Amino acid sequence: MPRPTLFLSLLLSLLPLAAQADTLEIPLGEQGTSNIPLPARGQLQRSVLDQFGLPDEEHKPVGNPPITRWDYRDFSVYFENTHVVDAVRHFQPRAVQPAAPTPSN
Repeated sequence: MPRPTLFLSLLLSLLPLAAQADTLEIPLGEQGTSNIPLPARGQLQRSVLDQFGLPDEEHKPVGNPPITRWDYRDFSVYFENTHVVDAVRHFQPRAVQPAAPTPSN
């Protein structure tokens, strides 16, 4: 039967290895930078139409006060009644570089 002190010493020596992990931190300004202008908070629906044209999809109002969502190709706009309350860019995954072909044997 193994000695408890030997087992405890072995366990304690391996503990730091289990606690290590890599942390990936991406600065907020580099998390999908885009040059697409977005409608400003408070902007009227009419102004959004003039600036960006018709949306690709317009969702019916939901709730009270009514919240409406307009979806454009690269972003969505949320309205409360006729005023913009938020505009968000759609996630655009970066193109993945194809792996280099491996030579056949």
